[in-house]
Order: sequence, then C-alpha cells, then structure tokens
Amino acid sequence: MKTLLASTHLRPPARLGSRVTGGRPPALTAETPVQPTARIDTADLRARREADLDRALARLADAGTAVRVGRYSLVARHQDPTDRLAETQAMIHRRGWTAPITTFDEPGVRDPALRPQMARLFAALDADEIHGIVAVSQADICLLRDMYAHTLAILRARGGFLALARDETSS
Repeated sequence: MKTLLASTHLRPPARLGSRVTGGRPPALTAETPVQPTARIDTADLRARREADLDRALARLADAGTAVRVGRYSLVARHQDPTDRLAETQAMIHRRGWTAPITTFDEPGVRDPALRPQMARLFAALDADEIHGIVAVSQADICLLRDMYAHTLAILRARGGFLALARDETSS
C-alpha cells in the first residue's frame, strides 16, 4: 500500500503582495492583509512588534524552552557588520537568550523576505532552530512601513518574533 507523505522541503517566505498556494496557509492568517496604501503609525508598528515578542516569550516560558534567536543586520557593501551585530549580542546577553545563527545581508533587495540571509532565518524559524530574530533597528528589516508590517505579520504567522536593540525610530 502506498501512502502520500508531506514534503519536508521548506518553502521560501511569501513575498509581499504575492499569493501563496499549497503547503502552509497564507502568512496573514489571523488578521486582514496589510494594505500598502494604509498609513501605518510608527507607534502602532512598535506595539505590534512588542505584542508579538511578549506573546512568543510567554509561550516559550510556559513550555520551559530556552529562547533561541538569529542575529541579523543589514549593512552597506564593504561595511563591517561587527558593530551592529555586537549591539544585537549585547541585547541577547542581557536577556539570557542564545543565538545559534548570526548573519547579515547587503542592501539591494527591498523585500526582506527575498534577501538570502533573511530567507535563511525564516527557514530556521520554520525548522524550529530559532524562535525569533534580533536586529538593531527597523532599518535592518525595512524602512517602508507597510513592508515592515508585512514582515512582522509573516513572523507572527510562523510563531516567531522580531526583537530590536533600538526602537523603530532609531537607525
């Protein structure tokens, strides 16, 4: 008798504005999709991010699971990422988390989900290697508010979170 098994292949994260078919449900399952024309307030973005962080940390604490994160930074070509990544490490150390993955991307692709190392972190999140991503500021993810909100929604849908060493108004 033959059985049909689910594929173990990890799907790349959904791109902003694209339709997802098969496999996982769409990234925005618990809320309506973010409208690119909607004006999103910075305080609202911070509140969303912090609520996702609090929710994920409470879930991990209830399960008695140590928090694992990926350290991430976006740096200009030929720029040394050491200083920015050190800032993320300081935050991780203060919180008592571990960071099995440390990586960075160079600018070039606006959509964070399409950057090679960010996609790597999404795949690690799907594989339960990490629980969230730590970056220095919103500038490491995306300065476009609607795309940043969409990235937060993707992380939330995958059960993850984004923690920032600085808030959304810093660079």
